[in-house]
Amino acid sequence: MKFQLLANLYKKDSPFQVYISFKKYLDVLEHIRYNDRLEYRVNYAESLIDSTKNFKELRDGFQDVSLLDKHEDLIRLLLADLFPTGLTHNEIKAASIPLSNITFNYTERFKNILKDAGKDFEIELRNIDDNEFYVFCCCLILQSYFKRDIKSSIPFYYDIPNKQGIMKHYKITVNSDFTEVYPTEDAKIPEDDILDMLLENLDDFKLWKKYFPSQSWILKGFTIISLVDCTSEVALSDLKSSMIQIDPEDLNPDENLTEIFKSYFDVADLSFGLMLFDQKGQKLEKLPIYESLFTNHILDFWINAFDEETRKYTFSNLSHNSKPIVVSNVNNLDDTIKSLPSFSILKDNNINSFMVIPIMKEGELLAIMEFTSHHPNSFNGLKLKKMEFFTDMILFSLTRFSFEKNYQIEAIIQREYTSIHNSVVWKFRNEAEKYFNAYLAKKMYTLKQISFKNLTPLFGFSDIRSSSDKRYNLMLEDLNQQIDFLHEIFTLINSDSEKYLLALDVFENELNNEIKADTEQRLQRFLREEIHPYLQGKLEVKSAREIKAKIKDYFSQVFPQTDLFYANRKMLDDSITLLNRKLADMLDEGQIKAQQIFPHYYERFKSDGVEHNLYTGHNIAPDLPYSSKVVHKLRYWQMKTICNMEREYQTFKKDLPIQLDIASLIFVYNEKIDIRFRMDEKRFDVDGAYNSYYEIIKKRIDKAHIKNSSERITCPGKITIVYFGMENQKEYLEYITRLQKKGILQHDVEFLKVEDLQGITGLLALRVSLTTD
Repeated sequence: MKFQLLANLYKKDSPFQVYISFKKYLDVLEHIRYNDRLEYRVNYAESLIDSTKNFKELRDGFQDVSLLDKHEDLIRLLLADLFPTGLTHNEIKAASIPLSNITFNYTERFKNILKDAGKDFEIELRNIDDNEFYVFCCCLILQSYFKRDIKSSIPFYYDIPNKQGIMKHYKITVNSDFTEVYPTEDAKIPEDDILDMLLENLDDFKLWKKYFPSQSWILKGFTIISLVDCTSEVALSDLKSSMIQIDPEDLNPDENLTEIFKSYFDVADLSFGLMLFDQKGQKLEKLPIYESLFTNHILDFWINAFDEETRKYTFSNLSHNSKPIVVSNVNNLDDTIKSLPSFSILKDNNINSFMVIPIMKEGELLAIMEFTSHHPNSFNGLKLKKMEFFTDMILFSLTRFSFEKNYQIEAIIQREYTSIHNSVVWKFRNEAEKYFNAYLAKKMYTLKQISFKNLTPLFGFSDIRSSSDKRYNLMLEDLNQQIDFLHEIFTLINSDSEKYLLALDVFENELNNEIKADTEQRLQRFLREEIHPYLQGKLEVKSAREIKAKIKDYFSQVFPQTDLFYANRKMLDDSITLLNRKLADMLDEGQIKAQQIFPHYYERFKSDGVEHNLYTGHNIAPDLPYSSKVVHKLRYWQMKTICNMEREYQTFKKDLPIQLDIASLIFVYNEKIDIRFRMDEKRFDVDGAYNSYYEIIKKRIDKAHIKNSSERITCPGKITIVYFGMENQKEYLEYITRLQKKGILQHDVEFLKVEDLQGITGLLALRVSLTTD
């Protein structure tokens, strides 16, 4: 190895000067030498110490990495107790230069892993940028030198490909018993209050570097790293993250999705395809943003090769029989299947193993996935079993995508046919007038972008709490009622009904004790294919009048699209609709008074609750006097309005078919925002990358928790105000006091810290209860 200084080998800047040293381990041997009662251990320790006498650098420390090669045999002998020979083919272990990618003294298994990765492979830590690395090093100083108990730590991973090119993921555990940290003469020793302040600002890299300058501390010794293969766990986590990103608002596809599947299923030449199913048109649809990344061999054939009637029959059959298709080895298929035209698609694309998996929800086909490989036996029942670990996430992602897609389509329709908000229409009129005058003068004029700069945003929402849990429980009620009704019918029929009663008992037990992901689907299929045809037959032949009446009563309660009882879930859907309409109407009514304070741009959205955005500033109405008092008045109006909405809802909710709770939040943001009218979308949006930070925070505080707690910051019956600084806290405490005097809020203000979100730290919150009439 060529001579290199360790300081230059660090790819990332750090507060450390690093020295390789075996001093602390030699001290352990010294202790054994003079204190151990077993003679053979004393002799062993003494011989190891003697072997290092002529190489003082091993104790004093060195930065010349070439010395690792020079003393390779001696180091292996010295560390023999830490690397047992009997475990060398099992453990993935090595010694390491602290906080670097330079490792040495490998176990045989580690050597083989690196050999399979290829000679050009360079081992590196996963997903940690330069600034995060620097702050992490500083935290080690706090932990080691200042004895601060820092609970959280960053998990480190190595990504190493195997012989087949499949990326394997290894979690790293580090033993730092043989390292020591101490300051140089130039180091700063911060006081306790400074350390507290630094720990509250983990994302402020420059602040940390101010108190812990580069190379101002000494890190001396060596570490022992152990690797654990966690490929499936990491790939599963990556898969879930990728699935969540299938979102029409973020049209950047995850190009690593197929690679993640390769790691998860351990199939090097895996190809992955996915298509959505359009229920109305009874056809498959490609996802345009993924079209160049997915390989839909079999699904493409279904789209292009079959005529319309055959396609509809195929998808109808899939809806009724949603069992996945797994073919481990295509060559083992029956000759009858091989003679079918559809077999040619496998042969032409050299597909020798595949899985085709329908994704179902409430008995309806949502999408179809395909996995193919050139190698036989790549897929089997065990690989299909691994799908169960993220099937729910796929279902959630596709359902969300479908909802968002429909929501966006509806929003586009509304935007296209809705007039521009009155508060900003003057600017559009001015620009249109310039365009019209140029047209009259036979001159060219290009419409300029409509934008408003330096606006103060106000954001709030009233969110329905636990609607998903309610929907699940009501689904159980519906299905249990349906099974009970069928029990009564079959008890009346008596003859030929024993097998149905037994099957219904099995489903009832499963629903109420050990419900599975596909329980509802299997029950639905059982009803559609067996019980309902049987009962229809009883209506067509001579049967007792009481039986026929009971069967007709039963079918009157069945929802035709799903063959299931739906009354309870329909009440929930109706309740959400009524709630949204009530809250939206109250907000719109309050807007009339708010516009009188000062004209501002206003928009609201309905989903599981209602959220709203306000933007105010001098540029909205340049002819009117504007000051910070306008913002204060609008903020107070917003808070008072949301409080009144909550209190009004408490009297209104008793009239809903299903009782629902809402939790309200206001987000306070002091930075100015620019908004621009997007001509292609016919709507206003936050303008510029810097301003997008505001939108990111809005999306992430929805489900945020109190710091170091599993409790959400929002709570039914309480108003939550999220903000950044003490200035906002003082302002909103004044508003709270005013509303307390009016009898709207109680005297139980909570001062909270919000958990650190991705890219967002330092958020604070006030929470206070509403009074009840």
